[in-house]
Amino acid sequence: MSKKLTISNFKDLQVNFAGELFYDNSAEHQAQKLIYSTDASVYQEKPIAVAVPKTSTDIQALIQLANEYQVTLIPRSAGTSLAGQVVGKGIIVDISKYFNQILEVNPEERWVRVQPGVIRDDLNAFLKPYGLLFGPETSTSSRAMIGGMIGNNSCGLHSIVWGDTRTHLLEAKVLLSDGSETEFKALDKKSFYEKARLSTLEGHIYREVHRALNNPLIQESIENAFPNKNLTRRNTGYALDMLSDNEIFQPASHLSFNFCKLLAGSEGTLAFVTEAKLKLLPLPPTETALVCIHCNSIGESLHANLIALKHHPMASELVDKYILDFTKGHHEYHKNRFFIEGDPQAILMVEFMADTQEQLTQMCNAMIQDLKEAHLGYAYPIIRGADTKPAWDVRKAGLGLIRNLPGDTQPVNLIEDCAVAPEHLPAYIDELGLLLEKHGLNASYYAHAGAGELHVEPMINLKTEEGKQLFRTVLAETAALVKKYDGSLSGEHGDGRLRGEFIPFMMGKEVYDLFREIKNIFDRKKVFNANKIVDTPPMNEFLRYEAGKVPNKVETIFDFSKQESILRLAEKCSGSGDCRKTEVTGGTMCPSYMATRQEKDTTRARANILRQFLTNSTQNNPFNHPEIKEVMDLCLSCKGCKAECPSQVDIAKMKAEFLQHFYDENGIPLRTKMIGNFTKSQALGMNFPKIYNFFAQNTFTSRLIKKTLGFAQERSLPTLGDITLREWQLKRLKTQAKRQKNSIKPLNFKASKIRKQGKVYLFCDEFTNYNDVELGKTTIKLLTALGYEVHIPEHIESGRTYLSKGMVKEAQKIAIQNVKLLAKALEDQSPIIGIEPSAILTLRDEYLDLVPPEYRAEAELVADNTYLIDEFLAQEIDKKRISSDWFTKEKRLIKLHGHCHQKALSSMIPTKKLLSLPKNFEVQLIPSGCCGMAGSFGYEEEHYETSMKIGELVLFPTVRQQPQDVLIAAPGTSCRHQIKDGTGRIALHPIEILWNALNES
Repeated sequence: MSKKLTISNFKDLQVNFAGELFYDNSAEHQAQKLIYSTDASVYQEKPIAVAVPKTSTDIQALIQLANEYQVTLIPRSAGTSLAGQVVGKGIIVDISKYFNQILEVNPEERWVRVQPGVIRDDLNAFLKPYGLLFGPETSTSSRAMIGGMIGNNSCGLHSIVWGDTRTHLLEAKVLLSDGSETEFKALDKKSFYEKARLSTLEGHIYREVHRALNNPLIQESIENAFPNKNLTRRNTGYALDMLSDNEIFQPASHLSFNFCKLLAGSEGTLAFVTEAKLKLLPLPPTETALVCIHCNSIGESLHANLIALKHHPMASELVDKYILDFTKGHHEYHKNRFFIEGDPQAILMVEFMADTQEQLTQMCNAMIQDLKEAHLGYAYPIIRGADTKPAWDVRKAGLGLIRNLPGDTQPVNLIEDCAVAPEHLPAYIDELGLLLEKHGLNASYYAHAGAGELHVEPMINLKTEEGKQLFRTVLAETAALVKKYDGSLSGEHGDGRLRGEFIPFMMGKEVYDLFREIKNIFDRKKVFNANKIVDTPPMNEFLRYEAGKVPNKVETIFDFSKQESILRLAEKCSGSGDCRKTEVTGGTMCPSYMATRQEKDTTRARANILRQFLTNSTQNNPFNHPEIKEVMDLCLSCKGCKAECPSQVDIAKMKAEFLQHFYDENGIPLRTKMIGNFTKSQALGMNFPKIYNFFAQNTFTSRLIKKTLGFAQERSLPTLGDITLREWQLKRLKTQAKRQKNSIKPLNFKASKIRKQGKVYLFCDEFTNYNDVELGKTTIKLLTALGYEVHIPEHIESGRTYLSKGMVKEAQKIAIQNVKLLAKALEDQSPIIGIEPSAILTLRDEYLDLVPPEYRAEAELVADNTYLIDEFLAQEIDKKRISSDWFTKEKRLIKLHGHCHQKALSSMIPTKKLLSLPKNFEVQLIPSGCCGMAGSFGYEEEHYETSMKIGELVLFPTVRQQPQDVLIAAPGTSCRHQIKDGTGRIALHPIEILWNALNES
């Protein structure tokens, strides 16, 4: 009888545990267990505990605990598995945070030694200067880690040339189920039998595996049970066919024995990998072309694939109409549609690489000619060089994009990993289509046509009992179809708990029993990832959704009708983990994860925690749970997820909604009120600006203020201008009117004559009105000098401070008032332009979802006529209404950091165009994500360290490297403040740079 594992056992373990453990009933620990209860699959099961080990000794301590109390350890890296491999009632062991070092590289012998938490794309960025790469390339390569790729034997886009992970795994340092450490590597006969004589668990494994496989009848059974050898994607069960193909079991073979062949694809069920030695490839030719074959049906594209393969491409990948249609209107992916012609049902993307453009052209044209002769395809655009990346991004985002399908009937990972030989793929897909049609199911078809594996995702409602049963039926019937074509039920995503139940059918009882024996030889007590591959629970149990359960309807302040509901928006998260990419890959999402490398701080975790409580909470207010607050804490509301998440899971909006409901139950903290009411405090301070500034800048008083408010002492407090921008503009207009009345030359600043360009409304946001007054003055001067008549319309603050702190009800009042005032001003159709991105873009984003239906038309009118000043002036440049001749010819280099909200809701292209107006200005975008300040976030004492870590990822080092004559540009007031606090450099708003560049005459 096993001993019961208790909280006290974990407390004892924690004494000498270098990493982190989460196991008790506190909100922090419960939140961790909830977010680790899912991966990218349809499964959900709360673990006993979560461990984030820092050393191999930590893992050995966990193995000892697991042996003593008969619990299982579930190894996890990025958590992007699709078959539930890292979901279960055990201890999740997340190696992604600390086991992320590249240990050694040997360019001459072309290998690298890494820890299992190294990200594939980050590894290749490191290897690029050596002229090398690690070949297997999953669609999740921006966050997929080597440990997970070994576990699933990942393949990816270029597998028809570069192969799978097993091919590239040379050696592995592992911990066995008794905690002992060993190394799996190639062994000759002598070394193999020396291992077998050891009196350790390692020796036992070598002896027993030899006994189990060293039988001609068993070897024949293995050969007959496994799929067609021409099929490269064959990941069902344990790779005994690969393990037995060597000189130990085949006397005529010259291949060495290597347990790495078995380890790859074993899903962490046999041993715990702590290091891996990987074979590397030379970088491919630099010239790249992608032929996008537009087809009128899936079947046509699969026949085109057979012709494409005869031309030996690097990749041949399918994207269907479902995925293509979901790129329409998507902020991040709509711009990637540039290569699409007409309305194809499918596009086959065929990639060639060569040393010269001439060779590429010949390769592409030869294939296209064969396709035309076979009457396959109707358009064949060729994309070259860097333009291939955004096209490939559409294909890679398929899993997330199709989660934008409305309703409870959603694409499910079920038969997405079945593989057959490419020549059988057209017939297999035809039969599969009939199978799905019989059940009234639609499906999306995409991915690895060249390797014979299409990701087919049928649309099933798993919230119903009927859907749950259909889930099983479709897999059972598909398994029979795959077996008919001598294919593999799993090509690269693994068996996990999804397909494991059908391995006896696919492989036969004898070979399945052999799989169970192998598991028992390595891990008799089921220490490692029990009930995956073998002895799995029923595949339609422990799903994310409880069949027939109807969650209580949640009333919200924001309008979530476009997403159906706030719960539905949270459910859109597929778990694909796009939010786990690092600063090496780039982008904005998700800054807190980039800094902490904790799952808790991902977009995925925040969506998951909301989904679970909104679905299962028994409280009248389902938001009233401290666990949600725990997971939302480090969200900077940067809006990166709204743009970069393929499923457009807008956490900033959901966080604000959550906080308002949480405050309704628990009250609003004093600091939150102070920050929300920032505008009121600044207005009060303007009565005595010099006194206010003295207290803000004096060392003693500023320290007292920061301590009282819970702000970091390292921060500098914002100061007030001598006059508000509104007051200054009013005085300026009065003076101008007086001069005109007295026939005095008008105040036109640098311009020698006024160019009549029309009227603009300047949105006088609260930050510019009180704090960045000089910037506001400069903006008005520049616009006036360029010939625009500047008016500040009647309006109040933007509401950004309230939104950032979750005081949504207050923000809604402001939105209604501003919409009414600004809609009235727009009767003359003059544009509204704004300086501060976080404020002006509120009119285009949150206002549309905040105002009641009766004000929606007015809100849309305001949104449609609102522009960042960068956008407005860039449009005027395009219209030839502003000339570069009006600006200096001086050479200047400008490094530009973009505001998160601008990148998410607009673009940095207008800003770059604006700053490039002076002929000799060179503008370079800093490849930074969020600066880390995010309004008040970076001020708050408990968030200061994270804020600065985010800045140190890319932004601060880049700024520090610049000579003093290089200009640093940043449109956001928070960004400029963060740059100053983090580097000591003064960043300028682009308008200030343009004003300084304007000629005197």
